[in-house]
Amino acid sequence: MVNVFDGLIDRFLLASSEFERKLQAVRPEQWSWPTPCTEWNVRQLANHMTRGNLSYVRLLQGGDSAEFLRLRDVDALGADPVGAYVSSVRECARAFGQDGAMQRVLDYPLGPVTGRQALAVRTTDSTIHTWDLARAISAEESLDAGLVAWIDEHLAEIYAGLAETPTAAETTHRFFAAPEGTLPHDASQQSRLLHRMGRTPTSSH
Repeated sequence: MVNVFDGLIDRFLLASSEFERKLQAVRPEQWSWPTPCTEWNVRQLANHMTRGNLSYVRLLQGGDSAEFLRLRDVDALGADPVGAYVSSVRECARAFGQDGAMQRVLDYPLGPVTGRQALAVRTTDSTIHTWDLARAISAEESLDAGLVAWIDEHLAEIYAGLAETPTAAETTHRFFAAPEGTLPHDASQQSRLLHRMGRTPTSSH
């Protein structure tokens, strides 16, 4: 039987490199442009991703959910957004690669999770936000097909036991946007996944 969480660090690094590729394409005037995440512009989305990586590292070091939420929007980009993001990815991958990190139970805001499950959630977040960034700056929106398939096929396991998930009909939608409308029957796997995650992949920019 295939373990859903096998090869997680490689998946995380792949998802992160995809986001970095889009980030490298951001032009100076685009940092203030809106994103599909209505509360964030492009810079705030990049900060969410960078701060998120650092906050997951803190959870592994014994940080708690209150600290995680308190630091959620604190600037982590400084004068070099791309460099700050790349550094946060490296730090996160190194932390989760340490002995015992995957088995450690973390005080995550949506409930206690193992390091393994936390990194799966992080990888999913990174993949979906790559599409958000691409849409925001009018870049190519195709996501890595392997990542899309892995997330789409294992969404229930990735979010198992959490207080809010993108797979639950009844949820607060505090962390996950609600799906809107319906998709055509021949929608791609990427479009189906994005729709489940509250995005509108077929609408014009």
